[in-house]
Amino acid sequence: MTVSEVRAFKQTVIIPSGVEAQVDRLFALAQRDVAGYDAYARKIGRFFHDAPDTLEHVLDGLFSIAAADGMIHEAELAYLRRVSDIFGFDEARFEQIAAQHVYLGDGTDPYMVLGLMPGASKDEVRRVYRRLVAEHHPDRLIAK
Repeated sequence: MTVSEVRAFKQTVIIPSGVEAQVDRLFALAQRDVAGYDAYARKIGRFFHDAPDTLEHVLDGLFSIAAADGMIHEAELAYLRRVSDIFGFDEARFEQIAAQHVYLGDGTDPYMVLGLMPGASKDEVRRVYRRLVAEHHPDRLIAK
C-alpha cells in the first residue's frame, strides 16, 4: 500500500480518538494475513448483510483509497470487482459505484453515477440526486 493510499484510508475512515494504535495493528495484521482480503470481505459482508448501504459505503471507500495515487490500476479494479461480488452487488451496481471514481477520457456518464438511464426526465434526475445527497451527507455518514 502506498503512502497516498494510507493517507486516503485515514481520510476516508473515521477513527475514534484512543483507538488509533488498535487500527494500526489491525491494518498491519491484515497486510500479513495469508487468508487475504477475501476472508475480511466475507466477514464484513456477513456482518452488514442487512445494511447494503453500509456495504456500498465500504466499497466506495475502497475505491477512494485505490484512486489515491491518481489512478485505479487493473489489479485494483479486479480486487474491487471481487469485493463487490462478495458483498452481493450485481454488475450494474458495481459499474455505478465505479463510475464515481473511474474517469474515462470522455468523462464520467452522470446518468450512470445516478443509476439512471440516459434520457431520464429532469424531475427523475433531481429526485435521485436529492436522495443520494441526503444519503451520503457527511452528518449521516458520521452517525453510521
